[in-house]
Amino acid sequence: MVKFGIKVNTKALQSWEIHLNLTIDQTRQMTTTTQPIKFLTMAGECQVIDVRSPGEFEQGHVPGAINIPLFTDAERAVVGTLYVKTGQAEAIFKGLDIALVKVDVYIDSINKVCQKGPVLLHCWRGGLRSAVMAEVFSHAGYEVTVLEGGYKAYRTFIRGEFSRPARVIVLGGYTGSGKTDILKVLAAKGEQVIDLEELACHKGSVFGAMGQPPQPTNEQFENNLYARWAYLDLSRPLWLEDESRMIGRITLPDPVVEQISKGVMIRAGLGPEVRIKRLVSEYAGFDKQMLGDAIRKIGERLGGAGTKEALSALEAGRFDVVASLVLAYYDKAYQFSVSRRINKEVIDIPVSGSDINADADRIFEIVQKRFLHGSDLS
Repeated sequence: MVKFGIKVNTKALQSWEIHLNLTIDQTRQMTTTTQPIKFLTMAGECQVIDVRSPGEFEQGHVPGAINIPLFTDAERAVVGTLYVKTGQAEAIFKGLDIALVKVDVYIDSINKVCQKGPVLLHCWRGGLRSAVMAEVFSHAGYEVTVLEGGYKAYRTFIRGEFSRPARVIVLGGYTGSGKTDILKVLAAKGEQVIDLEELACHKGSVFGAMGQPPQPTNEQFENNLYARWAYLDLSRPLWLEDESRMIGRITLPDPVVEQISKGVMIRAGLGPEVRIKRLVSEYAGFDKQMLGDAIRKIGERLGGAGTKEALSALEAGRFDVVASLVLAYYDKAYQFSVSRRINKEVIDIPVSGSDINADADRIFEIVQKRFLHGSDLS
């Protein structure tokens, strides 16, 4: 195995020298490493430093991590191209050539966000990028622990965690039934609730992006979801809203879709009149052009005549007519979705729609009597 003995003493390194005698195996012995589960436990008390490129970080990162990249996106591309064309040795030399003159930048960056002490660090696979930055930060007085297997191992770990069986209670109901608001009340009362739509920054329908921040990448959504999932007590019920596989452009992880499909379904029953009023209150304030574009997206489902009627009503400011036509489509779609559930049992609980706290209390009381004191909820 080729070794790389490099002695560096430049103006950027100021008055101190770094001696690197690198092989892939040796660099992994230079720092303390730990598995994802312990790494994430430690992350509750230590700052996570992600040394991947900014583009990699933007695609997805450990929630709460700070990006101090060894390479910029352009530099990473140069090193990667060199690796493919000329091999590992030249790529490593080039990488070190880029990195070593920026050591003062790396140290300045970490000093701005951390106090001297323990920090957690990772790159993509826990290789040379982690080893080099761990060495730099160690010389600067930090106690560095590297994630073994890197971000790739973290992703594998969290996706596996979604398969752990949870006692899922699914809150369902037609569009406009106030499901999200009911879940917020239950969460305030101490129930375990994960608001998937909040994490996805989307309310699920073609209108769902309105008033929401930009959606995260699918990768980041899963990372954010695990940040909530990790703190669950799986012996207690977990309340989730009934969702399809897609929330906007976010695709739910398969194990989560399966847990929703298998969970006990509690359907909040609310008549169309109240639901129409709720939707008008929620969406009538948005730009008509945006609303019209959303209607056209489901134009094939509404039919030519239905689409024309909805757009005409929108232009005339008859938002109740628009909501009624849209609900007719979404109600049919929801009935089909419920029919495809693995757990066919659906418990209908009428709600008022006017008093969310009372509606949440009623749902919880019935669920508690029927399931939480018995063995039906697995």
